Amino acid sequence: MKAKPCTVFLITLALAGAWLATLTGCKPQGEAETIHLSYSIFFPPTHVQCIAATNWAHEIEKRTDGRVKITIYPAGSLSKADVCYEGVVKGISDIGMSCFAYTRGRFPLLEGLDLPLGYPDGMTATRAANAVLAKHPPAELDDVHLLYVHAHGPGILASKKPVRSLADLKGLKVRATGLSAKIVESLGATPVAMNQPETYEALAKGVVEATLCPIETLKGWKQGETIQYVIDASAIGYTTAMFVVMNKDKWAKLPANIQKIFTDVSQEWIAKHGAAWDQADQDGRAFVTELKREFIRLPEAEQQKWKDAVKPILDDYVKAAADKNLPGAQMLADLQAEIEKAAK
Repeated sequence: MKAKPCTVFLITLALAGAWLATLTGCKPQGEAETIHLSYSIFFPPTHVQCIAATNWAHEIEKRTDGRVKITIYPAGSLSKADVCYEGVVKGISDIGMSCFAYTRGRFPLLEGLDLPLGYPDGMTATRAANAVLAKHPPAELDDVHLLYVHAHGPGILASKKPVRSLADLKGLKVRATGLSAKIVESLGATPVAMNQPETYEALAKGVVEATLCPIETLKGWKQGETIQYVIDASAIGYTTAMFVVMNKDKWAKLPANIQKIFTDVSQEWIAKHGAAWDQADQDGRAFVTELKREFIRLPEAEQQKWKDAVKPILDDYVKAAADKNLPGAQMLADLQAEIEKAAK
């Protein structure tokens, strides 16, 4: 039995349409387009936080059944650490991770997250930061969509010279950024602003003599190879808060169900980043121990001197925030409450 001419024509037309769709990459009607997103991360690809972020991206892809594909650009290869946030705002990358402190002055309220409040570990710092930002959504982040933040454990002083007292810090050139630079200055040392990717070479060449950083940095960025002493500065345990943000327009264009997946996975990854920071600190300590670096623990009386020296930083933050009509005092109180809650 022969097919009718119109039937043959329709079949031919359908086949031609399928062939054309294959050539042009068009999807059949009703099939959703794949959403491609770029993610700029300032950490190198081997760093535990870059690995955690990559796993976050994979989880997003998994839960969206492949509808979302995220391409990771590590080590500042798409946008450098100090312009990562602006890069997200302008659409250079769709998603970005870097430090608030790298854009000093832009985030006056969020500077409170980094204060030397005696953070005991990365999990506490990370959870406290997210809890407080949920309570006080800052207007200074209105030009992006905030997914979550994370923060490292208490900073230590890693030095090429021994530091056993405040007197030893006088004039010492210390790499520091944001509020940590104010900490260095309050302790009598000389802060030198630079991003982590630049610090290894600066230490190796003597451009700086020390760095104020979480101990994980000594392994994660290999800086333990360039120093000889690790000074426990947990009495003034500060942190550095890091953002994970998305371009506001890109976020708005995501379907509601996709937005929910991003939000759900991001909430789960808060604890994963906190745990990763704490594990990294343990690994960093093991790394410099293997290198036979000397650990210096300050006596209680000396620790109190360091705490007294940085106290004005907290007062200055509260005053500066009040001058801008920002709830700095409340944020500081809430952060301290979160730290105390974690200690129970």
